[in-house]
Amino acid sequence: MNIEQLDIRSHMAQFAPFDSLADEHLDRIASEVEIRYFQAGSELLSRDQPIEALWYVRSGAVEMYQRSGRLFNRLSEGDIFGYSDLLRSNRKVRYPVSAIEDTLIYFIPGETFEAICEEDDDFSEFVETGGQRLKVTVEQQRDDSGLMTTRVRKLITKAPLMVETSTTLQDAARQMSEANATCVLVIDITDTQSAYTFTGRDGRYWQLNGILTDRDFCTRVLAEGKSPQTTVGEVMSPKVIVTQSDESVYEAMLSMLRNQVHHLPVLHRRQPMGILHLSDIVRHETHSSLFLVNNIFVQNTPTQLARLADEVRTGFVRMVADGANSEMISRALATIGRAFIQRLLELAEAELGAPPVPYCFMVLGSMAREEPTITADQDNALVLHDSYDPEAHGEYFEALAKFVCDGLDACGYPYCKGDVMAINPRWRQPLTVWKQYFTEWMDEPNGERLLHSSIFFDLAAVHGEAPMVEALQDLIAELAPNRPVFLAALARNAKNRTPPLGFFRQFVMEQDGEHRKSINLKRRGTAPLTDLVRVHALACGSNAQNSFARLDDIDKTKLLAEGVTDRLRYAFEFMSMVRMRYQAASIEQGEEPNNSVDPEQIDSRERHNLKDAFEAISNAQKFLSFRYIMPSRQEGAQSKSSPRGNR
Repeated sequence: MNIEQLDIRSHMAQFAPFDSLADEHLDRIASEVEIRYFQAGSELLSRDQPIEALWYVRSGAVEMYQRSGRLFNRLSEGDIFGYSDLLRSNRKVRYPVSAIEDTLIYFIPGETFEAICEEDDDFSEFVETGGQRLKVTVEQQRDDSGLMTTRVRKLITKAPLMVETSTTLQDAARQMSEANATCVLVIDITDTQSAYTFTGRDGRYWQLNGILTDRDFCTRVLAEGKSPQTTVGEVMSPKVIVTQSDESVYEAMLSMLRNQVHHLPVLHRRQPMGILHLSDIVRHETHSSLFLVNNIFVQNTPTQLARLADEVRTGFVRMVADGANSEMISRALATIGRAFIQRLLELAEAELGAPPVPYCFMVLGSMAREEPTITADQDNALVLHDSYDPEAHGEYFEALAKFVCDGLDACGYPYCKGDVMAINPRWRQPLTVWKQYFTEWMDEPNGERLLHSSIFFDLAAVHGEAPMVEALQDLIAELAPNRPVFLAALARNAKNRTPPLGFFRQFVMEQDGEHRKSINLKRRGTAPLTDLVRVHALACGSNAQNSFARLDDIDKTKLLAEGVTDRLRYAFEFMSMVRMRYQAASIEQGEEPNNSVDPEQIDSRERHNLKDAFEAISNAQKFLSFRYIMPSRQEGAQSKSSPRGNR
């Protein structure tokens, strides 16, 4: 192989899909490549022109256009084109291509291209998926996660033990002992159907009324000296958390940890088919970052809780290493973060006494969306009952907020730099005041109010009276669709953070600061995507907080063109996963994790996928300008009093 061929081989080996080819394939390509130079402005391929080679951009840049004349793609060094046309039966060009700067092209003969496709699965998958590369990558990663793909029914080995509410505790205990069961489901005949009604073998309708566990026998029977003749209906837990047989093991595990239960009845079409115990999941798959929740609730001081901070990071690194996807990891981190908050509030109430009026502690931002990473800080607020009296009750809730926010900081959730925390009196208000806040922000938006909306309109209850936070969610969903001025202003703000792609689809790096020559995947990737999804979700009147759930609601309205929500899902998942992998690597190297990645340190396939993800965001941001147009002052005023339209 001569020097020129070695140079060709060396260059192509840096870029996907050639970077994973066997040496013999690279040698063959390098020896058969033809080289041609095109001046800027030259037409490289015209529509319906026969094509006999794969085109590889050695230097320069080209543009591809759709039939309508709309720009389809920009390609530069290391990119390839023509592969989709080579795979077509008629081998004719679909998208015309022109050089937008002086360009050097390598031509790989069609026969060589076909032969390598036949012999190398990775190469053929890359070219056959084409524009679907991002989708294939994300779905493959999801398929590789056992917790997401394994269904709960796979872990069920025997039918559940069931007794009627009139059964005595003595009889129930005897049956549990004989069946070697750690719990019993409590049922009764009913004439009324509900979510928990099922048909028994006798043909009658049975209602699932409660559950009695071995722990209940200790705390509610023996500890309280109940008579063996007491009925199970008197001591059972009436609130039954259940799961469906086709749910994933991961979903079941999250449900158990969120609700602090160790026994989860599994239903198949309302029929109880078994009981899932937390130990069943432990035996099936151990992800200690989730089981950390159990440890959180047995700690008795903020200092003890703070000692668990390192375990959170360790569990995060393990989940990344085990191949969990970003949705799994984020929801696990959200569950852990909320558990810290719940336990701190329990400890605060134990120290300060019972709250003088009902309240709800709510989280905001990524924690509310269940999308935090290991670098998340704290964003939270207190919603107080309208009977709240600042003079009588203010000191209590100020102390409560300080106890929790200081505790969170010690546990690895830094104070919010923007002071969006319950320790700020502005964010510790009665429900009526919160409703006034939200209404004013939407009725008369300005820079500060739009900033608050982008934070506070992602909200979720963690502890206390959840209906108060749900009332705020309902208010947002009710008002936002009929506030065109607010939506247009929020859409304009959502375009301020642009993805880091230059004119030639090259990455635009940070130019200063500690992370110069890198890309901040939060500021330039996931955050802009979250912002634009929020706008559409508010316009649709969606109550969802999670970005994936919001995309589901948006999809139902047909607000976006077919396939757009899927592309945004794949973009969000991929960027989040890249971000998490780099954070985990930093932790393993003893460095502080952040949101920046160096494109030069990732392989070419990942760079291609990042470009596809950024382009999906860029296109979605452009649509905001067309969809949310600032109405005239008169139209805006009319919209506030108009009845709510169809969603």
